[in-house]
Amino acid sequence: MAGMADLEGKDRVIPSVIENPSLLQSHILSVLQKNCNGKSLFQVEGCKGVASSSVMLLLGEQVVREGDPPEVCVILNKRSSMVPQPGDLCCPGGTVEKSLDPYLAKLLWLPGSPLFRWPYWEQFRSEQPQRARLMSLLLAAGLRESWEEMRLNPLFTRFMGPLPAQCLLLFHRIIHPMVGWVSWQKKFVPSWEVEKVVSIPLRSLFNRFQYARYRLYVPKSLEKEFHGGTKDFACFLYPHQGETEILWGVTYKIVTYFMDLLFGFKPPSMDRLPLVPGVLDENYMNGRQSASIFSARERNDGNGSGR
Repeated sequence: MAGMADLEGKDRVIPSVIENPSLLQSHILSVLQKNCNGKSLFQVEGCKGVASSSVMLLLGEQVVREGDPPEVCVILNKRSSMVPQPGDLCCPGGTVEKSLDPYLAKLLWLPGSPLFRWPYWEQFRSEQPQRARLMSLLLAAGLRESWEEMRLNPLFTRFMGPLPAQCLLLFHRIIHPMVGWVSWQKKFVPSWEVEKVVSIPLRSLFNRFQYARYRLYVPKSLEKEFHGGTKDFACFLYPHQGETEILWGVTYKIVTYFMDLLFGFKPPSMDRLPLVPGVLDENYMNGRQSASIFSARERNDGNGSGR
């Protein structure tokens, strides 16, 4: 990609476009629009007859560390102990509510809405009316859930376009990512479903040294769902405020697909990544506990191997 600049060494290369939020938004809009005709946009082979969920892949300028200037970040939620998959980083969103979201979708067709302001909306709904109705429903669900989970203001959220659907076999659902740009909102109010909001600088996702192989040790009660007692996943490690946040699973897949699509960046092959062990709690499927990295002490005691 043109306009590349080194960032702290040859292994950390970052497109200069992300340092210009206005240019970056134009780039995202253009690239996502070109993918709106893909067959896998709203359907995935082998993932039919399951519930549909819509999530918002949010980007925007956020202050990561107090005193530093704002920078473009991927804005994620960390799930609370009161919901399934506690402790996981995820895009805000949830299941389409058939009793409410169709009415909210109609509002998105009105002037001033995030969908109406999308520069390709007129063309899209003219050429693909059926898909346009579905996209408005999915965006309505994603924005509603984001308001409920973190008080995302939809009026200050710019819709950038959709990403292809992802099949989540473990929870029997299909996930539809909608990309949004948070224009003015700097603070969020997490609900009981969210432990905290985590903003990962977009530039850090280009750092190959922050990717790892996440080896989960699965309890017997969940071996059927995970097809064995251990399972390896590619992941991204984000050290922040004394903790290491782990981006893995379907959210990792959505974020890294976005990075590949927008910048041609692919994470290192998983077989070449350092091993980070973690423990999956028996309550992972229904809440109360989380998967976590072994502590340094546990690794030193021989119960796991560090990076």
